[in-house]
Amino acid sequence: MPAPMIPYRLPPIDPAVARSEAAAFARRMRERRSCRYFSDRPVPRELIVEMVRAAHAAPSGANRQPWRFVAVDDPAIKREIRIAAEAEERESYAHRMPPEWLEALEPIGTDANKPFLEIAPWLIVLFRIDFEIAADGRRLKTYYPAESCGIAAGMLLTAAHLAGLATLTHTPSPMQFLRSILNRPENERPYLLIPVGYPADDCTVPDLPRKPLHDVLIFNR
Repeated sequence: MPAPMIPYRLPPIDPAVARSEAAAFARRMRERRSCRYFSDRPVPRELIVEMVRAAHAAPSGANRQPWRFVAVDDPAIKREIRIAAEAEERESYAHRMPPEWLEALEPIGTDANKPFLEIAPWLIVLFRIDFEIAADGRRLKTYYPAESCGIAAGMLLTAAHLAGLATLTHTPSPMQFLRSILNRPENERPYLLIPVGYPADDCTVPDLPRKPLHDVLIFNR
């Protein structure tokens, strides 16, 4: 049955004003960096709620909203996550990553040690939902869950940055330990682990340039 339709209107904006606001937003987003050195300064739970509310507004395949956000601030759980993540990372750095991958990571300076998983006041784990169980027991497939979660993750990172918070997209692989530690059901697959907080006072980040815009933007053919 089709969903009921509601009006959709956007307030008119002068093109010059729109361009100025878009440029200002682009400048603000270019300040975003992946942070690996966090302060333990508390972040209010209410702020996490609003960030997830923004991410939850993302479009999704057939509106199935195939995501679950698990926000963790319990020090004991964060400790469990760090221990498990570092075990996977040690295995990856030693045996799973080919030389080309390790070479690509050299400018960033990462290794298997992930203290930020305990220091950051919050860890947000985004789970991808591949199917849901209806009230009558039917298994309902979700559509484009990876793409939908990717969009939601981007909106979450944007919301955090605009709130003055630092983030990191962390992907220890494989990540099934997150399902076990956080007691999530089999239909939820760990997609992304995002530490959230304020950068440490002495935080530094690699000075990594972006490709020129003309390399990534093409009009028509």
